[in-house]
This record gives sequence, C-alpha cells and structure tokens, in this order.
Amino acid sequence: MKVFTIKSYGFGELSSLFSPDINMASASKQLKRWITANPKLLHLLQQEGWEKGHKRLTPKMVQHIVSVLGEP
Repeated sequence: MKVFTIKSYGFGELSSLFSPDINMASASKQLKRWITANPKLLHLLQQEGWEKGHKRLTPKMVQHIVSVLGEP
C-alpha cells in the first residue's frame, strides 16, 4: 500500500488519485462536484485562494481535501 503524501498537486493529478479508473478529465469533473457539493470544504479551499479553474493545489488545499474526503 502506497502512503499518500500531502504536497502540491495538479488538480488533474489529485483527481486521478481519487478516481483512478476513469480518465483525468472525468476524474477532475468528479472532484469538482465533490468539492462544490460540500460547503465546508468549498469554504476552506476558498479561504486558501482556490477558485474554480485553478490548476494547482497547494499542500494546505490538499490537506483540506483529504481531511474532508479522506485519502485517495
């Protein structure tokens, strides 16, 4: 089992870790849906400067995503 590392990820890269069985574009759409469906997570990410369309996630943003959704 591979250990998940909190670091900077590309949005598509992280989304592919959460949904490895679908293509990156679909995985990205799925992760965006999960984020926007969770007001707490959306608020945490927006506080860190995230907005729809961002291609890069900071380690803090990744930490928020993992704290709410769990590790990929």
